[in-house]
Amino acid sequence: MKKVASFCAGVGGIDQGFEQAGFKVIWANEIDEKASQTYRANFDSVLLTEDIHKVEAKSIPDFDVLVAGFPCQAFSVAGYRKGFNDARGNIFFELERIWLEKQPEVVFLENVKNLVGHDKGNTFKVICEHLAQAGYHVKHRVLNACDYGNLPQNRERIYIVGFKDKAAHDRFEFPDAVELTTTLKDLIDFTEPQEKAFYYTAEKYECYPQVEEAVTRQDTLYQWRRVYVRENKSNMCPTLTANMGTGGHNVPLLKADDGIRKLTPRECFNLMGFPKDFKFPAGMGRSHLYKQAGNSVAVPVVRRIAEAIQTALKG
Repeated sequence: MKKVASFCAGVGGIDQGFEQAGFKVIWANEIDEKASQTYRANFDSVLLTEDIHKVEAKSIPDFDVLVAGFPCQAFSVAGYRKGFNDARGNIFFELERIWLEKQPEVVFLENVKNLVGHDKGNTFKVICEHLAQAGYHVKHRVLNACDYGNLPQNRERIYIVGFKDKAAHDRFEFPDAVELTTTLKDLIDFTEPQEKAFYYTAEKYECYPQVEEAVTRQDTLYQWRRVYVRENKSNMCPTLTANMGTGGHNVPLLKADDGIRKLTPRECFNLMGFPKDFKFPAGMGRSHLYKQAGNSVAVPVVRRIAEAIQTALKG
């Protein structure tokens, strides 16, 4: 069984996908303490909660596959797009430091779609060049969770896969698109009453009259956009974000049988493709869980790519 080391692991979305595909995650690194608590509640692999800049490569047990969903804020359309000029963007070079010393067979990276076009394509060019200089043969593709993960969420991400072995690289193919058969009602409970804190009411929100007028259907989700309500015309969930728990314009809204409310943290994790028995640590605040879901990955998409990696490595 091929061994995986996971960096910028978050709550383990990538790790979930790789373990479902038959890999074994033996070691992980995550800087955020709250995300680390959720990770430890669900995985038995060693997790080091530490800044990656302080992680010595020689201290990491040998592994076959390096995986990392390195921070996307530096490249995101929603962020400042500073790229490598942002400390979060420089994490790429810390990952490079580690794979240069450990020499894994495969490097798997995930990031926002905008990484491809950032700085007129120069940022992505640097990433591919550095992987090539390290001896990796690279393939990459932007995949949407609704097209490749059977999840009713519009979530486009770029996936980069590098192989040391040219033959494995040539055998590897990204998965084909699949029909979207999962509906919002498969992942969201429109009928069961939830805690009062999730509901929009006239007493709590000045925008409630506009929300009440616009949020009328149960086959899609909506967003409050500062001065108006946007309906997701594709009958899906808009891209879940790390700050959707803080209010503002990133909060997906739904029309439940008993009122208009936002998604629960569990529903957010469902929409990311986590298993229904994924554990939340006791006492973990909702704002942290929303952030953890929004920062994670579409697990079924990662699983399908990981399965293709398995096939390529086995020949």
